[in-house]
Amino acid sequence: MTPSSLATIVYDGQDRQVAWRGLNMVDGDGFDGFMAGDVAARLHDREGAVVFETHLRGLAGTGFARDSLHAILVAEIPEERDWAVGEAVAEAYLGRECAIIWPWNMSRDKRNPVASMPGADLVGFEAHGDKVRLALGEVKTSSDACSPPGVMNGRSGMSHQIDNLATRLSLVCQLLKWLLPRCKSTEYEALFNGAIAAYLDSGNRDVALFGVLVRDTTPTELDLQARGRQLAGSLCDPTTCQLIAIYIPCAISALPARVSGGGS
Repeated sequence: MTPSSLATIVYDGQDRQVAWRGLNMVDGDGFDGFMAGDVAARLHDREGAVVFETHLRGLAGTGFARDSLHAILVAEIPEERDWAVGEAVAEAYLGRECAIIWPWNMSRDKRNPVASMPGADLVGFEAHGDKVRLALGEVKTSSDACSPPGVMNGRSGMSHQIDNLATRLSLVCQLLKWLLPRCKSTEYEALFNGAIAAYLDSGNRDVALFGVLVRDTTPTELDLQARGRQLAGSLCDPTTCQLIAIYIPCAISALPARVSGGGS
C-alpha cells in the first residue's frame, strides 16, 4: 500500500507476515469526493442498481406498469447504518489503494433491507501483476474511546474473526460456494480460478487477510499493534494479513450524511 492524497500514514509496523498501519483522512474536497463517489457507489451498489432498473424498465410496457415500477423503485430503503457505511469505506479504500477486486457487491444478497450478511465482511481478490490471491477480511467501525476498542476483542472481535478465516475450513468452504456462482461465466472467472488454484496448491494457506478498523478518534498504534502481534503468532506463511485503521475526519454518526454529500 502506498500513501495517497486521500490519507496520511500516521504509524505502521510489522511482525512477520502481519503488517499494521494507521491512516489519517483529512477533511476537504478529497474526502468529500471519496465519500460521495467511491463509498456511495459501494454502499448503494450503483452498478447493480443500474442493471436492475434498466432490465425492469424493459418489462414495463404500459403507463400503468411504469407507474408500478416507479412505486417499487422509490420504496427502496436507503442504507444509513453507521457500520454499513464503515464497510463501504473499507471496500472503497482497499479497492482504490490495495489492488483489491470485488467481483460482487454483497448487498445484492440481502433478503431483508435492514439485515446484515453472515460470514466474512470482505470477499474478493488481491491482484498484483500475474499473481492473484483470495482476499478475505473483516471490518469494524468504532467510536470507542479505549485503545484498542472493544470491537477488536473477544469471540466477535476482529482478531478472532480473522484467525477463523485463516483456519476454519468450513467457513472458507461456505465462502467459496457463495463466490463461485457469482464469478462463473463472468469476467471474474479467471481470477477465481487462479486465486483458488494458488490457495489449494499452498495447502489452503495462500490468502490475503485484511482487518479494517474505521475510527473517529485520535490515531494511536495501540489500536492495532497488540492484535497484529497476536495474529503473527498464529498465521502461517504464505498467509499474509494487513490490519488497517482508517481515522476519518468526522463522527461515525455523521457517515451517512457525508455519503449523501452533507457537510461536516
